[in-house]
Parts: sequence; structure tokens; C-alpha cells
Amino acid sequence: MYVIKTISKIEQVGFVSTRFQGIDGVSLETRKWAQVFEGLGFETFFFSGLSDWHPERSMVVPEAFFGHPDVKPIHDEAFGRTVRDENLSGRIQALRKTLKDALHRFIDRWGIDLLVVENALTIPMNIPLGLAITEVIAETGIPTIAHHHDFVWERQRFAVNCVGDYLSMAFPPDLPPISHVTINTEARRNLSFRCGLSSTIVPNVFDYSVPVPGIDGYNQDLREALGIAPDDIFILQPTRIVARKGIEAAVELANRMGGKNIKLVVSHQARDEGTDYAERIMAYARLLGVDLILRPDLIGEHRRDDGEGKKVYSLFDVYPHADFITYPSTYEGFGNAFLEAVYFKKPLLVNRYSIFQSDIEPVGFEAVIMDTYVTDRDVEKTWRFLRDPKFRRDAVEKNFELGAKYFSFDVLEKKIKTLLLNFGVSLF
Repeated sequence: MYVIKTISKIEQVGFVSTRFQGIDGVSLETRKWAQVFEGLGFETFFFSGLSDWHPERSMVVPEAFFGHPDVKPIHDEAFGRTVRDENLSGRIQALRKTLKDALHRFIDRWGIDLLVVENALTIPMNIPLGLAITEVIAETGIPTIAHHHDFVWERQRFAVNCVGDYLSMAFPPDLPPISHVTINTEARRNLSFRCGLSSTIVPNVFDYSVPVPGIDGYNQDLREALGIAPDDIFILQPTRIVARKGIEAAVELANRMGGKNIKLVVSHQARDEGTDYAERIMAYARLLGVDLILRPDLIGEHRRDDGEGKKVYSLFDVYPHADFITYPSTYEGFGNAFLEAVYFKKPLLVNRYSIFQSDIEPVGFEAVIMDTYVTDRDVEKTWRFLRDPKFRRDAVEKNFELGAKYFSFDVLEKKIKTLLLNFGVSLF
């Protein structure tokens, strides 16, 4: 239980993003931030283009979603060319005005004292929204925390564009009311170097105080539903099927472990970035003779009935059944799946992507740590985790303690309190 120690002039906090729905990293972290703010005594409200959160405290404006039929064409036309058509400028400005008016209504409706902008001033998936937020902050002076997850310069597809003026203005903006938050050391360094902006690092976190879910009456038949026998080795890749997740390495590991009883399950389907990579992974698994299981019809965000009498399991139903976790990403803003594996006390393989090297590896977690590609040593250590119960138990318990110390809600609470000091609010 969080206890607010002083009365604050900031009481209503408004979270703003393109969507608050599903299990993408931004939505997951926003839930955690909102939970901590609420524990500190603040009321939270939500503005987005797509949402299945708290309808009584949410304003949904469809044009704020990056996939809206008026917004996605703007994104597609803005990148890959260097000259902007006048018509494109006009459409951007028209939507900017629509969204700006909506943001003012949001602030007025609930008396918002503080904005927390989740990635909408960071990655230009919705350019009009970023411009609208920037102008609202500039014109009202409302205290704002800009929580940055993925910067424009971190994605090659944004390098060639015809909207450099808009990117400079709003992704991210340089305004006095804004306190910038980055999620790793590299992002903080680049924000300073490229934009001259200082920031506070707030790592992704997990609530390690909650008892770890296990196998219960609902999920006890999950292996059977996925076609995995009791004596099969269940390897879980708990991510979407997108190229930067490096799923080839998980497929290769399963192949090099040998045996027909190795089952590799990828929990999420491909979204937002096309299906080419998913088709490539399925073909690669067939080539190597790996039993790859993709059942997005069975694994969703929450437990539910699919409407035809079939159970849908949550990701947290899947983790307890897994024997080993793979996380061979080539790039991550931080690493939610890593923290989840640590929470569920599962042995895992992780690639030494740059943020892992700088912000996670120094903590001292015990894992199979591959460096770009799978080696014989990685395969041997994987088998040691699977065959040596004491080694596995000691490692996962150590990892859980380290996760609770460095990446817990307590850490997030302290960081948020420090950020609020920037606005003259003391909760210490």
C-alpha cells in the first residue's frame, strides 16, 4: 500500500497515447505507471484512439489511433520520400486541429493537472497527434511527463522522410513544462546528443510482490490444448513474431538440442509489421525440422471463452507450463519478457542486445547469454538448466531476488516521486 505523505496540487493525472489496449510494451508499462500513481493517491484518466480500459475514465478519439484510416495514409506518405505534397500538409494540419480540440476537452472534462504522454511524442506513428499534444503543452503550460519508449532514430524506416520539420517540433518537443523519461541508458544518451534534452531513466518494471501464478483448474490442460505431451520439452518464445525478436535463434536452439520431443511455442501473432517475417520463421522451422507451435487462437490477453466453447488462455497461463524461455532479440527498448521470465522463475536464453548489455547484464542475472548467434556452449548450458534441478533452482531464485531489487514497483514509485519534485510536488 502506497501512502501519500503531503497534499499535492496535482491530483488528476491524464495518460495520453495512441492506444491503451492489448499487450504491447507501451500499454503494459502504462498500466504499471497508472497503478503506482493511483497508489500514491492520484486519480488517473486516459486519452487514446483505441482502448478497452476504464470507460468511465477514458476518452477515446478514433483519430488518435495510428491505424485510423485517415492517419495511416499520412504515415505511409510521410516516409520514404523527401518532398511533401501540399495536400499531405493540409491533412496533417486538419487532424492536428481535431486532436488538439479533443485534448483540450479531455483536460477540461476531468480537470487534468499532469499529463503523462506514453510514446506519442517519441515515435511518429501518428504525426498529427504528436503535433496536437505539443501545441497543447505549449499553449497551456500543463506539467507533462513524456515517457519515451522508441525514438524515431531507432527505426531505419523513418530515416528518409518529408516531415523533418514536424519531427523536430514534436518527436520529441523541447518545452519547459516537459520532464523527459527514457527507459535505458542508450536512449538517454542519444536524446541528449541529438536534441540537447536531459532525461530521467525509468526502467521497465514488474510487480514482484504478487504471488507467482501457477497451474490451476483453468490452465491445467494447456499442454494438451497445444499438443504438447507431458514428457515433451516446452520452450516458450513469449513475444510477437517480428524481425527484431530474433526468433531464428530460438528455432536453431530447438534444432540443435535434438530429439522429437522439443516443442517451440511462440505466444503472440504478428501484428502491426506485416506477415513476411512470420512466414519466414515458419519456413525456417520446417527446414530445420523444428516442431513450431503457433496458436494465437488459444493464447490471448485474458482468459476467456472464444464464443464457440473453446478456452482462450492468457500468457500468464502459459508461463507456468514452460520448461525454458527464449528471448534472443536483436534490439529491445528494455525487455518486458525478460522480467516476466524472471518473475515466473524460469530459466532462459537471452541475446546480448545493446540495452541488455548496458542496463540489465551488469545486475548479474544467471541465464544462457548468447552473443549474436547460438553456440555449442549455449546449447550445453540450456541442457544443464533442464537436467540439473539444483542449478536451475539456485539460478531462478537468484534472478527473482535481483529482479525484485532493481526492477520492481518500489523502484518505479521512487522514480515517479522524484519526477514529481520537478513540478514542486513532494511525496517523500
